[in-house]
Amino acid sequence: MLRKEVFKMKVVIGLGNPGKKYDQTRHNIGFAALDACAKEFAMTIDQRKHQGVYGEYRFNGERIYFLKPLTYMNLSGESVRPFLDFYNIQLEDIVVIYDDLDLPVGTMRLRQQGSAGGHNGIKSLIAHLGTEKFKRIRLGVGRPEQGESVANYVLSCFRKGETAQVTDVLQKTVAAVNMWLEKPFLDVMNKFN
Repeated sequence: MLRKEVFKMKVVIGLGNPGKKYDQTRHNIGFAALDACAKEFAMTIDQRKHQGVYGEYRFNGERIYFLKPLTYMNLSGESVRPFLDFYNIQLEDIVVIYDDLDLPVGTMRLRQQGSAGGHNGIKSLIAHLGTEKFKRIRLGVGRPEQGESVANYVLSCFRKGETAQVTDVLQKTVAAVNMWLEKPFLDVMNKFN
């Protein structure tokens, strides 16, 4: 009788909006982080399933999926929930990367759980997953100037003076994800927070 190979699985989820016009926007830094991971791990994120696009990386007998929901930010849970269900992936084996207005550009904060904090993508995930208990990597995008709407700000591109900070935080994010492949998330938090 043939033995079926069993893999442990993890998912790294980057939040953003689909389409070229959103590519370099603050709201899409989660997608940018997955692109940086794809480059680091020499893989492509081009397979389609459950209203998302994903790539697969194998590491120490584990399958690591990198998922970008293509539902638009506010409906991210509509892609993530079916993806997790299809592969029978547990919530303790996911990490979500997304933009955070409350952190300065170039900063990163890791959390094991928490509220949505006004982030509609996280609200959607909490609604579809039925819990606030999932790991997050929050990437700072700063706050808008007084009088500028939050919607316009998060859909704007980073300024030239912020490019180096964004590049740096994306490299740190890749390092944090890489560490999570081998170590408990608490260890990753202790190193990067």
